[in-house]
Amino acid sequence: MLERYSLSPMKEIWGEEEKYNRWLTVEIAVIKAFEDKAIAPRGIWKKILKKVSINIDDISKIEKKVDHDVIAFIKSITKNLNDEEERFFHMGLTSSDIVDTAQAMALKSSGELLLLSLDDYLASLKKMAIKNKNIITVGRTHGVHAEPTSLGLKFLNYYSEMLRNKDRLKRAIENISVGKFSGAVGNYANIDPKVEELALKKLGLKPSKITTQVIQRDVHSEYVFVLALIGASIERVATEVRHLQRTEVLEMQEPFKVNQRGSSAMPHKKNPILCERLCGMSRLLRGYVSTSIENINLWHERDISHSSNERVILPDSNLICFYMLKKVKYLVDNLIINYENINENFNDSYNLIYSQKIMLKLIEKGLTREKSYKTVQNIAMDSWNNKTDFKKLIKEDEEVSGLLTEEEFKEIFNPEAFLENINEIYKRFSIKDGGKR
Repeated sequence: MLERYSLSPMKEIWGEEEKYNRWLTVEIAVIKAFEDKAIAPRGIWKKILKKVSINIDDISKIEKKVDHDVIAFIKSITKNLNDEEERFFHMGLTSSDIVDTAQAMALKSSGELLLLSLDDYLASLKKMAIKNKNIITVGRTHGVHAEPTSLGLKFLNYYSEMLRNKDRLKRAIENISVGKFSGAVGNYANIDPKVEELALKKLGLKPSKITTQVIQRDVHSEYVFVLALIGASIERVATEVRHLQRTEVLEMQEPFKVNQRGSSAMPHKKNPILCERLCGMSRLLRGYVSTSIENINLWHERDISHSSNERVILPDSNLICFYMLKKVKYLVDNLIINYENINENFNDSYNLIYSQKIMLKLIEKGLTREKSYKTVQNIAMDSWNNKTDFKKLIKEDEEVSGLLTEEEFKEIFNPEAFLENINEIYKRFSIKDGGKR
């Protein structure tokens, strides 16, 4: 992953040295399990741990000769061990026992870090949902003014979606937190399943119920897919801000720092670059899903067509998702909301946003739905085409005005009436504060 988008502490999890540290931790856990089962002499893992050290340069040099990273790791790490110590290192194991198990540890740690960031972002969304609960804004469908709604409901929608993503991520972490020490084809021919159970317990993982030479890749694909869903949810927020930051709308703006510059050519520009970056990164995450699905189909008990791309997609998907969560929280926490423009844009619809209220009231008065719809639509089109106030034209229509009282007109053209039931929505999320209607 580009250093530009790699943030601590996620980037350390996927660093080269940390990868070898995990491999060593996995190997030592197996030796400890050998001791517990009286296969290896008591205390031998401590002797080994005192003698070994990770030398990335040395491992790299050996790999150039043997063309196998795990073998290079083993040859480098065991250089200072005596014969008795060396024979228990990697005994009965295959490379994927180490790589897949260590990778599960990395994914579990990454997932837990993402959960913490997700919780921080959820808190920001909830705060905005409460703060803007009673702010009336025009709702848009197909990009066109629809009916009045609550600005807070926008953020509550994002909050709801991210809660589901949190549940998905928890399940994905649970499913990915499995390791294996089942040997070259997964049948435990050269290692006791009890050793696997003991070693994995020490590593904070569960045994995969069944494997080939590798852990089945559907669990990895599920995990990447969940990260892509989180990215898509973030993209939804970023897209909304991008639309609302347009000059013609300008209801929201992403933060613009004191010395920030929007364009090398046009000094006046304030571009939604952060939101556009988030949208671009979400596309990248979705691309990784396709690759992860392809990895499910491996030949027989295993080939390595998944190995090369996983060295990219697994670190990068975690780094991207972590970056996106940090940046979207910053966006929401520092979002500029132009409440005056919200009100001005609300009034630009010539009151057409009340058309359904009029239609329903006419139905209530005894007109058929078809008759009511056609009557209101004709007046609405007249209002739109001639840029004339819809309320004025409705009141001037003899048929409509003859059916409605002045008090009913006031009730229909009251924007707050559209928010009379939003408390019920907020209660579904155990949110009772934020003002009463």
